Amino acid sequence: MFKKTPKRDLEPPPIASSNSQAVEILRVWAAPGQPQQLTLRTTWKDAGAWGLLLADIARHAANAYANEGQNSAEVLARTQQLLNAEFSQPTDKPVQLG
Repeated sequence: MFKKTPKRDLEPPPIASSNSQAVEILRVWAAPGQPQQLTLRTTWKDAGAWGLLLADIARHAANAYANEGQNSAEVLARTQQLLNAEFSQPTDKPVQLG
């Protein structure tokens, strides 16, 4: 009778409530047929730390797809392939929102 609408926001991880110094540093939204939009905090003095974070995100994504039956090594390789392609030939230009 009533359709349950999927929740749009993800649940914060445990660190968000267990550590008073924890802050959200990245939020990404996606919609069909549109470029993703994000907000972020620069957070670290060494901007290279974002490279470490992006690698961690790729590994977490590969593990999530593995939980759905895909091969995590193949997912990670495909992620790296498209990351490198996007660095080489960007499909769009980042635009500052507001």
